[in-house]
Amino acid sequence: MTQSKRQKERQWRTRKEAQNPHGKVKSFDELGEGVTEEKDNNENR
Repeated sequence: MTQSKRQKERQWRTRKEAQNPHGKVKSFDELGEGVTEEKDNNENR
């Protein structure tokens, strides 16, 4: 019961593409909140 080479490569590719090496990507709302916080911190200096 061996798998075909194409099937192995397809499974490997899907596993590889599913990875998030830099952690979970933030949503636009979360990114926007981070920008306003940074601006507030810079004004206080």
